[in-house]
Amino acid sequence: MKLNPFNRKVGIALGGGAAKGIAHIGVLKAMEEKGINIEYISGTSIGALVASYYAFGKSIDALEAISADMSFSSLIGFRLQKQGIFSTDSVKEMIEKDIGDVYIEQANIPLAICATDIATGEQVILREGKLSDAVCASLAVPGVFIPVKIDGRTLVDGGLTENVPVSILDKMGAGITIAVDLNGCPHYQEPKDLIAIMGNAIDIAIDVRTKEQISKADLILSMDFAHFSRLGNEKEFQELMTLGYEGMSQKLNQYFWYKRIRYFFYIRKVLLLIMPIKIPDVLNNTKLFRRWFSKRG
Repeated sequence: MKLNPFNRKVGIALGGGAAKGIAHIGVLKAMEEKGINIEYISGTSIGALVASYYAFGKSIDALEAISADMSFSSLIGFRLQKQGIFSTDSVKEMIEKDIGDVYIEQANIPLAICATDIATGEQVILREGKLSDAVCASLAVPGVFIPVKIDGRTLVDGGLTENVPVSILDKMGAGITIAVDLNGCPHYQEPKDLIAIMGNAIDIAIDVRTKEQISKADLILSMDFAHFSRLGNEKEFQELMTLGYEGMSQKLNQYFWYKRIRYFFYIRKVLLLIMPIKIPDVLNNTKLFRRWFSKRG
């Protein structure tokens, strides 16, 4: 946490959710229309892909055009190996064609990509190095995609350690952090194939941790997309875009109120860090304050 109540630099974390990630484009569109300048961005899995395109200057229109016909089958290559069924070669080629053979540290907006070391279980935050390799690593669902080797580490889906990587934003310099969770629901779609079963299993395993992790964000957009497929939503493209757009538009009303009472949250954070006594309940009840100012948004 940055102990600076005057720091209003906005950082946003885009979470994983496979083909549901189209909603992230609507989220970013809403922020642009409200005049919110994103100064730091992080992502996991599909969130890492969208974050990368945006961080490297791709417009909302360009993102819509790229995503409109995107499906699971168009992004994978069948290459059966001991470590996985599919490769991420198609994703790598797409990124290098659309953005270039670039490095993370060259992004217009400071960018962080979350992956997991499958050998140690450690979270790996990638803030430098080849962009296409980092995104492919973050997308590599264990058992489905072949892991990606980076600097001697075997990396897979970042969702195993932090599906909405909000924790890195403070360290990057953000004063206001926003978390976008595509799996904010207590139920899951009835699985019809092996990929869906594995996807549900992974989602169930990480969702409880995700709720705890994103609770530290200043603004949380948690959406219920259980009825959407993780493999391809070409027909629902506009619906997902709209849901992301409308959801973030509503949350941004809270953002404007948040700026007005930011000193309260600053004082609360300081007290939590330095005071060895119990904070009065009225100061510790952030949910009460969030409900209060959201009704005025």
